[in-house]
Amino acid sequence: MDTGESEDCKFTCHYRCRALISLDCCGPRDLGWEPALERDTNVDEPVEWETPDLSQAETEQKIKEYNSQINSNLFMSLNKDGSYTGFIKVQLKLVRPVSVPSSKKPPSLQAAQRGPGRGTAVRRRTSFYLPKDAVKHLHVLSRTRAREVIEALLRKFLVVDDPRKFALFERAERHGQVYLRKLSDDEQPLRLRLLAGPSEKALSFVLKENDSGEVNWDAFSMPELHNFLRILQREEEEHLRQILQKYSYCRQKIQEALHACPLG
Repeated sequence: MDTGESEDCKFTCHYRCRALISLDCCGPRDLGWEPALERDTNVDEPVEWETPDLSQAETEQKIKEYNSQINSNLFMSLNKDGSYTGFIKVQLKLVRPVSVPSSKKPPSLQAAQRGPGRGTAVRRRTSFYLPKDAVKHLHVLSRTRAREVIEALLRKFLVVDDPRKFALFERAERHGQVYLRKLSDDEQPLRLRLLAGPSEKALSFVLKENDSGEVNWDAFSMPELHNFLRILQREEEEHLRQILQKYSYCRQKIQEALHACPLG
């Protein structure tokens, strides 16, 4: 959450609320001091990221500069049609378990590196937690979209959950602050990688749950939806039981008071 904090009285508030707060703090205002804003960008608050369109010559020059700065063999290559290929590294930061075919063992990182084997149609599923902070390198095209990157990652780890349950984020460190932005489905991660350069601080990619605030029920399987209905029914029954118990208790106390009152 974005916050603003006074360096003198240490009062902290949301940065959008700062204009509504009036404090009599004693700070070095004569030196042009203003409360510093700590910015950890919310996913629902767009930030202007520079993504200029490059000409063929500019793209070729960018690729040469990129390749000269890396210390590995994960180079970018320019194709004759003007597109280019390269590698992106994605860190998986998933809080909830994922679903895989129950006939298969949960893949290790080594197995995921080799990619999925021959599989049949998914009939039964089992859930498990992916290794914390797992990292995967993908070889992609410049026109590969964020949605395709998500789908490729799920295939590598044999995850059968709907890709719409996940989102790809770009992470950047600027002026000592960390910024996180959710990529749209049609954005091209390799293009962003080229523009930012190879520095992980300037840009890195993270796969997380797609928590948009609204539940996308179409992304769940039939067994999952039936399970949700059973949970809702149990909660509804428990809520009704508590209401009936409350009013029954009130009715009993009223009746006891009526019996206790003398006639006339």
